[in-house]
Amino acid sequence: MPTTQDIIESPKLNPLEEALQKYVHAAYASAGEGGQALKNFLNGTWLGEPLHVVLTDVPIGAWTVALVFDGLDMMSRKREFASAADASIGIGLIGAAGAAVTGITDWQDVDPPARRLGLIHGLLNVGAVSLFATSLVLRKKNARSSGRLFAALGYAAMTVAANLGGKLVYEHRVGVDRTKGQTFPEDFVAVMPESNLAEEKPTRAEHNGVPILLVRRGERIYALAETCSHFSGPLAEGKLEGYSIVCPWHGSRFALDTGEVLDGPAVHPQPCLQTRIQNGQIEVRKPNCKAANQNTDN
Repeated sequence: MPTTQDIIESPKLNPLEEALQKYVHAAYASAGEGGQALKNFLNGTWLGEPLHVVLTDVPIGAWTVALVFDGLDMMSRKREFASAADASIGIGLIGAAGAAVTGITDWQDVDPPARRLGLIHGLLNVGAVSLFATSLVLRKKNARSSGRLFAALGYAAMTVAANLGGKLVYEHRVGVDRTKGQTFPEDFVAVMPESNLAEEKPTRAEHNGVPILLVRRGERIYALAETCSHFSGPLAEGKLEGYSIVCPWHGSRFALDTGEVLDGPAVHPQPCLQTRIQNGQIEVRKPNCKAANQNTDN
């Protein structure tokens, strides 16, 4: 019998994963600007954190409470506890629907090997939802003992899925700001001769091993962290869209002047640096406020 690790490492599921990701991408793309706006909302670009992570607390909390009320119901046989358990399961199912929609929206932009783990995580949660839904149906038919059993099985499946979700975050850094830990200069330092920066050509510079994106547009030079906050994509290989840069890996779009996320799947803004030109060199430093990238010519 294959182990969980065998399933995670098996190449046989690659075509299924790729096909599913392409299908979800196509579904959002077919809706045009409205699809992108919906994707931004479900990713959590407006929140500054993955919306999926927030919504997962609803079913976990509700179903935990349901099991507690089930226990109280078995001990006291008070109708109030039974009603509270049933209501908690219903709330959990509603929350699980939101978590599922946001989860698959995030998953479409996850790369291997985390992609496989995310698929298994999602399938386990589908199983948990099915078990809790069955539990609720049985309860409505006055088969409470069977309903409690299915709820316990659903909770076990949810627990395993939650463990995999933790691995996605802590081991594969899914949903984590990939620019965290990067150190940028407190005072102005030279990173590139001004003559080497072409007009409207995203260019990679470096300071102490940390990559920095430079973009010249007219009289202004913009500087951002070059590593995309979503999945570490190289923004210097991206394309300019007006006064924004689009990541070449998953299409996240950031404002050049503030680093603000304009389009997901990224939810964390890019660190934005202040720039100036001195003695023919482009110098950068961490800004003290949002009024970044104001060039100072001396």
